Amino acid sequence: MAQFAVLGLGRFGSAASQELIKLGHSVLGVDADNKLVAKYADELTRAVIADVTDKQALEELGVDSYDVVLLAVGSDIQASLLCVVHLKSLGVKSIWVKASSHTHHLILNKLGVERIIHPEEEMGIRIAQALSYPMVEDYISLGNGEFIVEIHLSEQLEAAALGRLLHDTPSPIHVLMVKRRADITVHPPVEFEVQGNDVLVLLGQLNALKAIAPKLA
Repeated sequence: MAQFAVLGLGRFGSAASQELIKLGHSVLGVDADNKLVAKYADELTRAVIADVTDKQALEELGVDSYDVVLLAVGSDIQASLLCVVHLKSLGVKSIWVKASSHTHHLILNKLGVERIIHPEEEMGIRIAQALSYPMVEDYISLGNGEFIVEIHLSEQLEAAALGRLLHDTPSPIHVLMVKRRADITVHPPVEFEVQGNDVLVLLGQLNALKAIAPKLA
């Protein structure tokens, strides 16, 4: 179980906090709005009313002891940047920040923020991918054009060996796992035969994954 501090309990911060709790983590939620803090007090490990631009308040909360601090007050750029400066001065090593603009992103990058998040942009990309490739149920970007994707094979797909399905691609695709109902096969051999309704977890370059998508529909 990891410990997270979420600064800002608006729509983004509260959603992230609740999901982290569901995943079994410990979450400190902080907001200056007492109504928001009261709303989520029973759902989070700890909920506190505090001004995230107040360095002394952050120090008293012990934010430097958390594994990650997620700053979710992106709409107020001045408050966000001031908070980041305080977190850095308090020795917080892992800081994730919600950014609201390109300028905000550039300044956060200069401040050495570990991860800068653009929720609307990232969600838009996910929706576009889902619309374009409905068989792709989830994906993770690893950077450098590489993705891990989870693909649900069409019910009508005829049984075929993995080697035949994946042989003609611009770059290699690695099959990490095949899920068939309750059975899971890790790193299946090329002769493994997949069936309709199987779920494949693949690793590869985006252009290669796009190339084979029509074969799996």
